[in-house]
Amino acid sequence: MAEVAAAAGVSQQTVSRVLNNHPSVSANTREAVRQAMELMQYRPNRAARALVTGNSQTIGVLVSSTSLSGPSGSLISIEQTARARGYWVSMAGLQSNDPQEVSNVISHFFAQGVDGIIAIAQTQVAVDTTLEACGNMPTVLLTSGPVTNDRPTVDIDQADGVHQAMTLLRGLGHTHIAHVTGPAGDLHSEIRADAWRACLPGGQDSTTWCARGDWSAASGYNAAMTFLASGDPPTAILAGNDRMAFGVLRAMHDCGYDVPRDVSVVGFDDIEGSDCSIPPPTTVRQNHAALGVAAMQLLLEAIDDQPPRRVKIPPQLIVRASTGAAPRMPRTDATRAVAV
Repeated sequence: MAEVAAAAGVSQQTVSRVLNNHPSVSANTREAVRQAMELMQYRPNRAARALVTGNSQTIGVLVSSTSLSGPSGSLISIEQTARARGYWVSMAGLQSNDPQEVSNVISHFFAQGVDGIIAIAQTQVAVDTTLEACGNMPTVLLTSGPVTNDRPTVDIDQADGVHQAMTLLRGLGHTHIAHVTGPAGDLHSEIRADAWRACLPGGQDSTTWCARGDWSAASGYNAAMTFLASGDPPTAILAGNDRMAFGVLRAMHDCGYDVPRDVSVVGFDDIEGSDCSIPPPTTVRQNHAALGVAAMQLLLEAIDDQPPRRVKIPPQLIVRASTGAAPRMPRTDATRAVAV
């Protein structure tokens, strides 16, 4: 570092500030230091610096599932935001919610000397076991579930997203609104289902019009076929995510239903490519970029011993061609075809 400082004509403290992205360094000085580092092929030794400063400039990110678009989008946003703040990310994806696996992963983070941990917790088991294993380590949870400890949390406002979708459907005159939920035990799935029930028109039986899915398009298809075979099909279906909405749309097509003339369909997430389906589904967009920024900001506050906050990121309803006014008369021809 001394050689870099001499080559750039600055102090070692200034070089250190450049390495840590300190805002007090001017653009010209920052560029001079970077050119000197490149000329001398200098690479900072983070392990050595951690021993001196007590900070590794590394955070651990624990995710209970990386196969779904929600956690994957959050993970990308967290990593990009962390790098912009001068931190590197050590990521671990859980194969299960087994408490021992959670404990082993967090023990590995401790051994790496991470400055803090962000946990994307899809289930209450993941929330509870993460908090227990993290102890006093600065920790932020991306979760909609209850947190017993006084820890910072951040998530998209799932209930508000459903409320926006249901307000749209009811405003279009729909009174028979079915719901395809995500898997049991998933926090987002349960919160979305509870919000759907709370928004139902008076007198609608939530048990009849609710089918369990698993986030896959196939489960959305099967749920929709069950609804259509009931003899009194819904006029609108709210799917717990976009993939299940794709399955619902396929079921409508196979059974001769026109969307949205006969049945309106709404998804959740606004995943990439959802606007290219036929018809493109109305959906609830989750701002994963804002989620990552908020999670990293909360972790920095936790590292600085600031009081914990709980942040809800507002979702946005994206209205597309899959929703329309409720039909005045139910179609019976396609219903009979399914029931046979």
